[in-house]
Parts: sequence; C-alpha cells; structure tokens
Amino acid sequence: MKLGMEMDLLTLLLLAGCGLGAGFIDSIAGGGGLITLPALLAAGLSPTQALATNKLQSSFGSFSATWYFARHGYIEFSTIKWAVALTFIGSAFGTLLVQQIDASALAQILPFLLMGFAFYFLFSPRVGDQDSQRRLGHLAFAATIGLGVGFYDGFFGPGTGSFFAVGFVALAGFNLAKATAHSKLLNFTSNLASLIFFALGGKMVWTVGLTMAVGQFIGARLGSRLVVKRGVGLIRPLLVIMSLAMSLKLLNQHYGWLS
Repeated sequence: MKLGMEMDLLTLLLLAGCGLGAGFIDSIAGGGGLITLPALLAAGLSPTQALATNKLQSSFGSFSATWYFARHGYIEFSTIKWAVALTFIGSAFGTLLVQQIDASALAQILPFLLMGFAFYFLFSPRVGDQDSQRRLGHLAFAATIGLGVGFYDGFFGPGTGSFFAVGFVALAGFNLAKATAHSKLLNFTSNLASLIFFALGGKMVWTVGLTMAVGQFIGARLGSRLVVKRGVGLIRPLLVIMSLAMSLKLLNQHYGWLS
C-alpha cells in the first residue's frame, strides 16, 4: 500500500486512463491485461503485486460489463449458476497455487492456443448471430469450462476471455454476443475469487488498483454498450485481433521472435 500512496498524481491518472482503455477492449473481446499489466509493472509494482492489483481493477470492469449485459437481458442466470460456482472454486485454487509455484511454463504454450482461437473465431461457421446446438449439459459445461478456465485465470490469466468465449460458442451453442455476455459473468467470478485470495496473501496495492478501477468501470460500460448495438460485426474482428495480439506479445516475451 505504501507504494501506491507515494505514487504521484500524474502516474495515477495515466493508470486510470489505461484502465479505461483496457475495460473498453476487455468487455468486447478480452485481452485488457495487455494494457494494464505492462502499465502496472512500468509504474514500479513487482510482478506479484502487478498480478494481484490487476485482479482488483479488472474486477470492476468485468462487473460493469456483466451488470450492463444482465440489464439488457443477455445473461441467463438460471442456466449458468453451476458454472459460476465452479469458476469461483477453480479460480480460488489457481490463485492459491500460483503464489506457491512458478507459472512461467504455461507462457510457452499459450501463444499457440491463442492463435488457434483467433482462427476459430475467424473461420468457424458456428460463430454468428444465432444460437446453435448445445454439445454439453449445464453441469458438464460447469465442470469443464467453468472449473478449468477458472483455475487457469487464477493461476495465470492471459486469454481467459477467449477461453470462455470459445467454450460458450463451441460447447454451449451460444451466439457470439450471448457468449461474450456470459463470458464476462464468469470472468467477473474468477476475478473476484482471485482478488479475495490475493488480498488475503497481502499482495494488493489498493490505491493503484482502485484508481484504475474507476477507468475500468467506465470503459467496460462503453464497450458493453457497443456489443449490444453492434453484435457479431464488432466482436468477431476484435476477438481475432486481441487473440493474435496476445499471441505475438507472449511469443516476443518468451522467445524473442520479434526482437
């Protein structure tokens, strides 16, 4: 907390602006961490502090998006309750585990998964305005996508929105706008669980996180409004772009391919 209290006003305002941009992008296609995590590290936070504080500010963005989608009838809470519960449990276990061991091995695999997601969103005929046939029941979906992706988000995190979106489209048969809305609910759930257990571990820089949270809340509201108005025409290209952007960033970070 001391670090956040000593940070100058201009830096805090810039971080709030980063939060706004990240909230806007994240509510549509995910990948807001591409903006916020480097900004937090550049501001002087340690990697663990940055991960924890990022969960704090992103929780406000995912809550804002979830609230907006729910108010406009995009979320079916009765069909997703098990997924919410198991996502919370998975994320809590992932957060506890990542504070004990090194998660860097995942970073070597993740870029290739994200590239696969990008091509799926770009070429799959299942990604559209209409719902398609459901392939997994509610409980089976919760036990696989909810628990599994929730654990991943607590343990590592990048690309979580893409994982949830692919799950909802490919396995639950949701159209892309509906998948995006439900992904934000599960993303908020995993963020909240991770936030609680990072906070209990004493890793949070509250001043920085709450400052960025203001921008996140506003940005997520603006992005969610665009999703409701524009639908697939906006979501599909942004999902492809953000998945590829995350892939390239991670490839460069761990392999130096773009150096």
